[in-house]
Amino acid sequence: MPIVNQLPSSGLLASAGTLYLMLGLHFWRSRWSEKFAAPTSVRTARVERVLIGLTLFLHATGLQGALFDAGDMQFSFALALCLMAWLAVLIYWLESFQARMDGVQPIVLSTAALAVFLPFLFPNTHPVAHIGALGFRLHFLAAMLAYGLFALAAAHALFMRLVEKRLHHPTRSRRMKSMPPLLAMEALLFRILTIAFALLTVALGSGLFYSEHVFGKALTFEHKTVFGIIAWIIFAILLLGRRIYGWRGRRALNWTLAGFTTLLLAYIGSRFVLEVLLQRV
Repeated sequence: MPIVNQLPSSGLLASAGTLYLMLGLHFWRSRWSEKFAAPTSVRTARVERVLIGLTLFLHATGLQGALFDAGDMQFSFALALCLMAWLAVLIYWLESFQARMDGVQPIVLSTAALAVFLPFLFPNTHPVAHIGALGFRLHFLAAMLAYGLFALAAAHALFMRLVEKRLHHPTRSRRMKSMPPLLAMEALLFRILTIAFALLTVALGSGLFYSEHVFGKALTFEHKTVFGIIAWIIFAILLLGRRIYGWRGRRALNWTLAGFTTLLLAYIGSRFVLEVLLQRV
């Protein structure tokens, strides 16, 4: 069922998207803009966290209603990106309790706003088969969480590359001064990658184990499976390189982006082609 026909869910998502836009503008004015810049008090920072937490709740509630309709599960590439955006905001929100994340919030929140409105632009969904099987639910949940976290890692890597380039600029703007230290951003990147890799391992393992039980046939090496395995190998090499050889900087960022691109081709790309270009579900 298209999300535009689900009034409670669409209203919650629209509210979340509007709040994301307003919060993104607020962080831009208070952290990036030289014209509107003003010192941020501890009280203001607390209010900001509360508002982001409230928006996350609205986003999650609306997304849950859009995904699950009358006991069935509906899905699409737009809902997948909407879920990834929720994970991204959640990770940065939680990290903000431990480290300064103010400088990245304008991009994170603005991107989340765009993702939240995607299901309105691309309302076609398709029912997820076999969702009642416990094994398939484990596989599906692990896969989507892994995709979301890897998407966040890729965006984070791009942002780190931008920050690294700007650090060599002779003049540092207020925008750059509000950014977290590169070492803190790198540590967060590998925390995300480690969790995402574990989830991807569970997704691939559960897919192999439950394929014959759920689908009644042995696992076939279609493009999604092949690209998923290739992505797993790329991220395994990256994490081993980090642990054994201390990989960091551009090498780590390039491997992260290569792995995510491969993973993106495994599902999101195929769903976009089927649902938007070919108009199939």
